[in-house]
Amino acid sequence: MYIPRLLSRYVLDAQPFFSVTVITGPRRSGKTQLCKHLFPDYKYVNLEDLDARVLARDHPKSFLDSLGKNAIIDEAQNVPEIMSSIQVAVDQDKDIRYIITGSANFALIKGVTQSLAGRVAMFTLLPLSFPELIERDLYSLSIEYLMWRGSYPGVVAENIPVDLFYRNYVNTYIERDVRDLLNVKDLLKFQIFLKMTAARCGSEFNAVAISKEVGVSATTVTEWLSVLMASYIVYRVAPYHINLNKRLTKMPKLYFYDTGLLAYLLGLENENQIEKSPYRGILFENLAMGELLKQRYNQGKEPDMNFYREHSGKEVDVVAKSKSGGLHLYEIKASKAFHAEFTKNIKYLEGLVPEIDSWSVIYDGDNVGDTLINIREI
Repeated sequence: MYIPRLLSRYVLDAQPFFSVTVITGPRRSGKTQLCKHLFPDYKYVNLEDLDARVLARDHPKSFLDSLGKNAIIDEAQNVPEIMSSIQVAVDQDKDIRYIITGSANFALIKGVTQSLAGRVAMFTLLPLSFPELIERDLYSLSIEYLMWRGSYPGVVAENIPVDLFYRNYVNTYIERDVRDLLNVKDLLKFQIFLKMTAARCGSEFNAVAISKEVGVSATTVTEWLSVLMASYIVYRVAPYHINLNKRLTKMPKLYFYDTGLLAYLLGLENENQIEKSPYRGILFENLAMGELLKQRYNQGKEPDMNFYREHSGKEVDVVAKSKSGGLHLYEIKASKAFHAEFTKNIKYLEGLVPEIDSWSVIYDGDNVGDTLINIREI
């Protein structure tokens, strides 16, 4: 079952102006389905296929000639050097249109930025967002179930059992990326690192502290983290800095792109366990952050989220650009009832930063208005 994606209109709008469209995102996020749905007449080739990969790597001109003028090149990070040949092809023929997908960010992006600058429109497709799932009877499901299930099309549209999907996702994709990109041989320690990263989701990432617990160097932890980021497993949110005489944190926070994978790594086997788990708040915050992130990417925009935190403990979860050009603050609370204290740090920061012109509290309750947002309504 194909679920229409909000990104579609922006991909189609870019077609007349760019010879190459690049769509990146996590494995199994729906990139291939999106491309085939939007461009059914384009020739399709997947560079996971060994024969196609060898031809693209060893005979790039013949490979591109075989595709014709309109083609979808899937998993292009497997042959990043093909980008130079694509540059030559689109420069010679302005009618060529290539749709390129990739699930390993830095391998693909490096080739794109070096070879296709000015010729490419770039987009990111994440797992399904709440607005994309409205027709799937989303509102009848509990937040705990939604956090546990996650939003990959495989578990939502194909009904793959949750545990089976995420177990194989870790074994097949994440560990393979680690082996391919870093040649990691001790996967046991990496698995420990992965679970520790999950347990620290929503917190400031301290490579030195994690390295001591895993038993590897801080450099190794940083390298492993780079693979998780490049593979669209986790992302960092940087602190917001202002010119104030305050001791502000300098370390970024870490979040998972999908709560289903996060819940799996935390050992949560069903929604009932989430309801009683000390990790419920982490999962809820991760869910809200992910929806804000998808909102930007689904409009063809880059993320604009930061967080504010002083060493004294005063913190605001999200500092983002507002529609009017100032700053908008978000506070994320897993509570089902609103409490006035939720806005305490927001009002504190409003007194320090004149650019702040609006704010919202995202929570799990139904009493919504201009400033109170139910998490399903992001």
